[in-house]
Amino acid sequence: MAGLPTEMKALRYTKPEEYGLVTVPLPKLRDNDVLIKVKACGVCGTDLHIHEGEFIAKFPLIPGHETVGVVAAIGPAVKGFTIGERVVADNSELCNECFYCRRGELLLCEHFEAHGVTMDGGFAEYCAYPAGKVFKIHNLSDVDATLLEPASCAAHGLDKISPKLGSSVLMFGAGPTGLVLAQMLRQNGGCHVVVAAPEGLKMELAKKLGAGDEYIELSRKEPEVQFAKLKADNPYGFDIVVEATGSPKILEDAINYVRRGGKLVVYGVYSAAARVSWPPSKIFGDEITILGSFSETYMFPAAIDYLDSGKVKVEGIVNKTYKLEQWGECLEAMRNKTAIKAAIVFD
Repeated sequence: MAGLPTEMKALRYTKPEEYGLVTVPLPKLRDNDVLIKVKACGVCGTDLHIHEGEFIAKFPLIPGHETVGVVAAIGPAVKGFTIGERVVADNSELCNECFYCRRGELLLCEHFEAHGVTMDGGFAEYCAYPAGKVFKIHNLSDVDATLLEPASCAAHGLDKISPKLGSSVLMFGAGPTGLVLAQMLRQNGGCHVVVAAPEGLKMELAKKLGAGDEYIELSRKEPEVQFAKLKADNPYGFDIVVEATGSPKILEDAINYVRRGGKLVVYGVYSAAARVSWPPSKIFGDEITILGSFSETYMFPAAIDYLDSGKVKVEGIVNKTYKLEQWGECLEAMRNKTAIKAAIVFD
């Protein structure tokens, strides 16, 4: 790879909660790989779970699963890319050989790998991805383009939900991927989308982006009053209820807002120890469908179509940016929720 350095700076975990800045060799390119010079890499709640050794993380690890940058080099078998093009990367790699892959259920791949989760990712100056997982972008800024990975997960969620025209929707949570999914639902069958989330930065942003038709600002101290009014104002509940907070308590109660014959979508990221309890008789008698929506496969083109065109708005979701050297500050901002969403930037 003429003209490129032989080493790069990266953030590397040796095990959960133990990390540091390191100098490592540039990734080796497979024949069909694209080497990306990273310009920005998004940080989300999943990275907090990875920091703590949860989710499906494998260590040692260079995190970062929302990579945006420019093409720095290409493998000998790669076609259709030129050096310097702006791109975003789908972080997943699938085996295409296991029981589920052979059935076309690729997201359930028994050997599911993901850059920044189980293999090295974008918290480094360079990262290599299969050419089939790299997509060109045009209009989004580097920082806003870090929302394309969460947006692809939202697009997968939309596919799983398959909303009927005229559906009423209740979205618990106003985090980045929830705000994107709410907008997609509004444009694809959701005639009335209610966003219910704690008062503050995220809810103000939800209004600015036009994520919902109605907003329920929940008190952080005593939300019971608003919950009671939400139920009173919607006695038949909602066709679709999306739990996007990652709170087991909210998820457990969310079923009580689902209309008979409706759908409850488990969309947040929860700790492995989290548990909920639902009465089977309610699920049976009300014919409630409970859906899980995890990650995505082959949804980046749809996400790019929505975001790069401006049909789904994301400006302002990333409200804090950091250098690699500021990773500790970034983690703290994510923990104390002063960051709606953060990004590591390299320029």
